[in-house]
Amino acid sequence: MSAPHTTAFTVGLTGGIGSGKSLVADMFAARGATVVDTDAIAHAMTAPHGPAMHRIEAEFGRAYIAADGSMDRARMRELVFTDAGAKRRLEAILHPMIREAANAAAVVAQGAYTIFAVPLLVEAGGWRERVARVLVVDCPEALQVQRVMARNGLSEQQVRAIMANQATREARQAAADDIVDNSGSIDDLGPQVERLHQQYLAFAAKLAAGPIERL
Repeated sequence: MSAPHTTAFTVGLTGGIGSGKSLVADMFAARGATVVDTDAIAHAMTAPHGPAMHRIEAEFGRAYIAADGSMDRARMRELVFTDAGAKRRLEAILHPMIREAANAAAVVAQGAYTIFAVPLLVEAGGWRERVARVLVVDCPEALQVQRVMARNGLSEQQVRAIMANQATREARQAAADDIVDNSGSIDDLGPQVERLHQQYLAFAAKLAAGPIERL
């Protein structure tokens, strides 16, 4: 994956479903970081008249297009969870487009540093080499299930099916340079985010002073 032409310090933020990664990303944004949300980019790509929709319809057929012209997410989710080949075909369409859009956003980023929020950072590959640090938002799997059931109204079986298609908690931890523990309350997140924010500001300043090795 090609990197954007920018010298900004970059962090890849990820975590399993229900881990709280969006909340943590928002907390970094509030402190002045630029957050590039690849999930939001993917949604824009597959919205009505989105740039990926023509190729998705050509590849999967009209049955996977909702009445409003967007991708039928529920039907597509059911397909890719049960058909690895379909999952690869969808990724082959979306991933290059998402990377290009994310890179373009990073080039014009005005924050002190840039955070790429990538739900499937570990699974997708390529991001580890793209960013200076990998930040994982972590919590026990049972808590993930509880949160997603409450938030999305899904059954435990449905949540665990989603989790089964994501990297394991252990794999994410192994890929991490930094970890935010979100097994407690929101109040517990602030000090962790602030500590990392100060660390990332220092790294960004060091990078701005000249080329450095991976941090």
